[in-house]
Amino acid sequence: MPAETSNFNLPLTFQDVGDRRLAFRRRASAGAGKPGIVWLGGFRSDMSSTKAAKLDEFAECESRACLRFDYSGHGESGGDFEDGTISCWLEESLAMIRHQTDGPQILVGSSMGGWIALLVARAMGADEAATRLAGLVLIAPAVDFTESLIWARMSAEVKKQIETDGVWMRESAYSLDPYPITRGLIEDGRNNLLLGNTIKAHAPVHILQGMKDPDVPWQHSMTLVEHLAGDNVSLTLIKDGDHRLSRAEDIETLIAAVGNIA
Repeated sequence: MPAETSNFNLPLTFQDVGDRRLAFRRRASAGAGKPGIVWLGGFRSDMSSTKAAKLDEFAECESRACLRFDYSGHGESGGDFEDGTISCWLEESLAMIRHQTDGPQILVGSSMGGWIALLVARAMGADEAATRLAGLVLIAPAVDFTESLIWARMSAEVKKQIETDGVWMRESAYSLDPYPITRGLIEDGRNNLLLGNTIKAHAPVHILQGMKDPDVPWQHSMTLVEHLAGDNVSLTLIKDGDHRLSRAEDIETLIAAVGNIA
């Protein structure tokens, strides 16, 4: 499909996954033989975020391939956000990796994207495609967040509202508009829970976690490390780091983590 606009010298392109039209920007490899990078964004985030843009710049400097896309209901992709679920966004992530990348890839997942990255790794392992995983870099990975970081913290009144009305508007520090938390998101999340069982990433994992993160406590990442017992896992705790980890020094740590994988 022809480009409609550009950002960072890359065309905006679209791919259909089911009845959803996903926007993406893809940087082709210049033949350096290094693993490509796939950006998996967070809840209500998009591929134009600071971290995603800096990763693309890094890929360009290293002649690596880089794929960034928006989940349905996010950014420049079609669909309504309130229709989205973890299963839906996982399906889209797998389709984009399958159709828009070649060879080994480093999955970089931020917040919810960290959960998606691990679910992608599990699915690729089940499909005997684990050799395409060069590594995972997870930024404040919000694994199982619908259950352990949202539902478990809700008051009985809010839980009743979700069950009755189907949605609760949650105030956010990252937007002037509240985020809709739907019953569908919560219920579907329970079909994708990872904690409680051994998690297999099928590749080295590097976790970056701010210790002043109000959304994903650093202890949550420690719990994740315990569940990744069979993989090579590194954990970098950033003492004064927040949830976004988008400061210049945080970006440097992220780029180093990606570069150290391969």
